[in-house]
Amino acid sequence: MTALPGTTELPETTGELGTTELPETTGELGTHFDETIERGRRIEPRDWMPDAYRATMIRQIAQHAHSEIIGMQPEGNWITRAPSLRRKAILIAKVQDEAGHGMYLYSAAETLGADRADLTGKLVTGRQKYSSIFNYPTLTYADVGVIGWLVDGAAICNQVPLCRSSYGPYGRAMIRICKEESFHQRQGYELLLTMMRGSAAQRAMVQDATNRFWWPSLMMFGPPDDESPNTAQSMAWGVKRHTNDELRQRFVDMTVPQAEKLGVTLPDQDLAWNAERGHYDFGPVDWTEFMAVVKGNGPCNAQRIARRKAAHDDGAWVREAALAYAAKHAAGPKTPKDAA
Repeated sequence: MTALPGTTELPETTGELGTTELPETTGELGTHFDETIERGRRIEPRDWMPDAYRATMIRQIAQHAHSEIIGMQPEGNWITRAPSLRRKAILIAKVQDEAGHGMYLYSAAETLGADRADLTGKLVTGRQKYSSIFNYPTLTYADVGVIGWLVDGAAICNQVPLCRSSYGPYGRAMIRICKEESFHQRQGYELLLTMMRGSAAQRAMVQDATNRFWWPSLMMFGPPDDESPNTAQSMAWGVKRHTNDELRQRFVDMTVPQAEKLGVTLPDQDLAWNAERGHYDFGPVDWTEFMAVVKGNGPCNAQRIARRKAAHDDGAWVREAALAYAAKHAAGPKTPKDAA
């Protein structure tokens, strides 16, 4: 696949696992937890953890899982309209990967005591969130490529540090997810390179998609640091490794040379290299739009949730059949005496 300038490398290792010697009193457990975090070791499901840490991890992992599942919709919308069998196969494989990512993450949340059905219920009733980026429509086929390039690129920038997250099941799930997301980004970039070598109409389509997804991609990293209530504690616990603004800046620095190679213009008149800082300066993000989308007032919020709820309701019979089958086999085979 096409090499991307400035891409982020995945870590070769993810640190040590949680320790095995458990203290006996609550005070000692808290000290043990703090020392485990300070040493860069992993908290495992069997380890004691503060209730606030458990709640934070469930919230973050659930939101991530919901984002993977809801994120299937914008691109899945183009499977039947992709221009060739090759492009259809690529898109089907990607959407399938996203479903798998959601399953990995729901499983990680379950190790914390969360119930998958409860998490889904909270999603479809608006009590839990997912990434705001998926509330924007995919108007043209170029959007598929731009989502791969910008949206998956932002996800990689945000998620690679999570491979070293202090919670073991989450960090280990992120290793595979990030490897697959990296491949998705290259797929998207390759599609855009192909379109940019095409007709003037195709090039205009790519530029239009870039214009529409650039700012929402910057919003993916969350609000600015001085307005992010969870960042400080998440970093203290080793859940996050970088602040929202640090990751946003890293993404901009990584993406500008990619845009130049592609031949598109990023829609920001303030975008310029700052030699003194060693980073690109960029214009202000419209946080009013961000908050409106987060609160459910984006272009596609209602549509995304309605479709997710319909899929969940339509699949009820499958879940019921699977539970009945499992219960039957757990009970073991019936004997002639039972039949009598």
